[in-house]
Amino acid sequence: MAVISGRPVAYLLARLPGAGATELIGLYGMERVGPDAGGVRLAPDALPWRAPLAAAADEAEASAPAGVAVERKGLATTLHYRNAPEHAGWVERFAARQADERAVVAHPGKMSVELRPPVATDKGTVVAELAAGLRAVCFIGDDVGDLPAFAALARLHVSDGISTLAVAVEADETPRQLLDRADLVVAGPAGVARLLEDLSPG
Repeated sequence: MAVISGRPVAYLLARLPGAGATELIGLYGMERVGPDAGGVRLAPDALPWRAPLAAAADEAEASAPAGVAVERKGLATTLHYRNAPEHAGWVERFAARQADERAVVAHPGKMSVELRPPVATDKGTVVAELAAGLRAVCFIGDDVGDLPAFAALARLHVSDGISTLAVAVEADETPRQLLDRADLVVAGPAGVARLLEDLSPG
């Protein structure tokens, strides 16, 4: 089992201290740590983008309207407008301008826009990598950033004959496009827990 998240690995390590053999993959594959790794491994091609993303965060903190939160992730910067939905337009315009000026990529999310390096790494590429040699793969997600993983499952099923299951977690903010592309929809975290119990051997 692996956890593939848009959060930094440090966030995952703090919340999953007993993960054991689970591989923790943060920032859409740009950070990872596993049972055989001596620390967090970083994607080398993403490292040069730390400074531009930090500068974007500095500018956002200096100019964002009240209620817009700036989350620094090192290799990503996320602008959240959940507490100020009236400023969604400002966040989208700011992110678009940063993408143009700093050559980063703006990714929409649930009540947020995230700035990331222009590297060919996402949840889909990670799923494809981890699926090598497997006969069955299940992925569970709840946001726009999980769509590449769903697409990767579809390709694996068609090209490699792997049995796949794309699971969407339904909640108030789950994107419609994710629900539409899911093989199975479960209700919130409780639904995920029940599914994992059903899938666990014994």
